[in-house]
Amino acid sequence: MTKEELWRAVLAQIQLNISQANFITWFKNTGITFQEGNQVIVSVPNSFAKEWLENKYGKTILKTLHNLNQEIKEIKYIVGKTELKVLKKTSSTSLPEIGQLEFQEFKINKETNLNPKYIFENFIIGPFNELAHAATWAISKNPGFIYNPLFVYGGVGLGKTHLLEAAGNEIIKNFPQKKVKYIPSEIFTAGVVSSIRNHEVEKFKSKYRAVDVLILDDVQFLAGKEKTQEEFFHTFNDLYEKNKQIIISSDRPPKAILALAERLRSRFEGGMMADISYPDYETRLAILKTKAQERKVNFPEDILNYIASNIQKNIRELEGAINRLSAYQKINNQPLNLEKSKSLLKNLIFSPARVSTPKKIIQAVSEFYDLKEKELLSSSRKKEIVNPRQIAMYLLREDLKSSYPFIGRKFGGKDHTTAIHSYEKVLKELEVNENLNNEINLIRQRILTC
Repeated sequence: MTKEELWRAVLAQIQLNISQANFITWFKNTGITFQEGNQVIVSVPNSFAKEWLENKYGKTILKTLHNLNQEIKEIKYIVGKTELKVLKKTSSTSLPEIGQLEFQEFKINKETNLNPKYIFENFIIGPFNELAHAATWAISKNPGFIYNPLFVYGGVGLGKTHLLEAAGNEIIKNFPQKKVKYIPSEIFTAGVVSSIRNHEVEKFKSKYRAVDVLILDDVQFLAGKEKTQEEFFHTFNDLYEKNKQIIISSDRPPKAILALAERLRSRFEGGMMADISYPDYETRLAILKTKAQERKVNFPEDILNYIASNIQKNIRELEGAINRLSAYQKINNQPLNLEKSKSLLKNLIFSPARVSTPKKIIQAVSEFYDLKEKELLSSSRKKEIVNPRQIAMYLLREDLKSSYPFIGRKFGGKDHTTAIHSYEKVLKELEVNENLNNEINLIRQRILTC
C-alpha cells in the first residue's frame, strides 16, 4: 500500500465519524509525505491545523494507521502543502476508494462558503427530519422574519450540514442580493483568535455583522471558549435586531451544552428548535437508492436491503457503503452479489467500535456534557456532574445489563443503592422528559464512534 493509499484509507474511516464541516475544515490538503519503519510524517496546511490534529484527532489517526499497518507506532505533523488525488486504480483484492474522498470544498463558493451540491432537491425527507426540513424551507422563503434563530440539532452523520447549506443556497437563489455566510464554529473561533492577535477585532466584527444570513455549524465547539462566545453573542444580537436570519446547528440541544454562556443558551432557545433523529428503514432505503443513482450505479435489492438493515444510525455511513461498492463494481466492471458485498462492508458494518463497553459509555457521557472523566467518576455533588453521572449509571445498567454492585465500583466504590437510585431516577424521568430522551439517544450514537 502506497502512502497515498494509506492516507486515503485513514480519511475514509475518519470521514464516517465526524461532521462534514469538521472533515473539510481539518483534513483538507493533508497527506502522508514520508513513511519509514514505524513512523509516518503527515503534512498539514497550517500551524493551526497541525495543533488541532495533534490534540483533537491524534489518537484516532494513530489508531487507524496502526490498524492498517501494525508497524506504524508514531506520527509527526509538519506544516507543508499537499493535495489528495483521486486514485486511478487499485488491486482487485483490496478495498477501492475511488472518488470517495474528493474534497467538495474545491467547488465551494468562496464568498459564501456554501457547497453547491447541498440543495433541498437531493435531501431525503422522512419522519426523522420532517420538522427541521420544513423549518429550513420556510426560512429560505422569508429569511429573518420566521423561525429566527433556527437551532437544528442531531447526532453525527444525520444531515444537519446538508440541510443548513441547502437553506443558504436556496436563499441565494430566491434573494440574490442577500449576503449569506456559512461558517463552521471552529473557523469562527480561529477568526476571533486571529483578529485579537493581529489587532483586527473591528474588521472581524464588521465582516460578520454585514451579512444578511449567518449559518453557524457545530456550535457545541464554542463551549468553554469565553472570548469567542462573547463575540458571537454581540454578533448574534446585532444581526437579530436587524431581522437578519441566524441558523445554527449542534450535535445536542442547548441545555446539554454545559459550558455555554447562559445568555447564549437563552437566545438559542428563544427561537425555533428542530431535532433530527435516526432515519427509519424506508428512509434509509430511499437514501441508498438516491446515492446509487447519483453515482450512476445499480445494485440488486437484496444488497440495498442488507445495507439498510445493518446501518441504522448514520446517513454518512450509508453513503460510505455505496461508495465502497460502487468503486469496486466500476474497477472490476462486473456486478456485485450479496456475499461479495458483505465481505466488502464487513469492516463498516461489523466494526469493533460498534460494541459498547463501560469505558466507552463513561467517555461518551463525559464528552457530551463537556466534563472530564475523573469529574464524572468523582464524589462531587454538583448538579452539573450528578445528572450526567446518573445517566452514565443508567446506560451501564440499561445497555450493558451491568450489576448494581459493578456500577457502584466503577464510580469510585459507591454503594449499590446509589446505582439503583440513579437508574430508577433516570428511568422515571424519561417517561415525562422528551429532552432527556433526545440527549440519551445522542449519547448512544456517540458511544458507537468512541
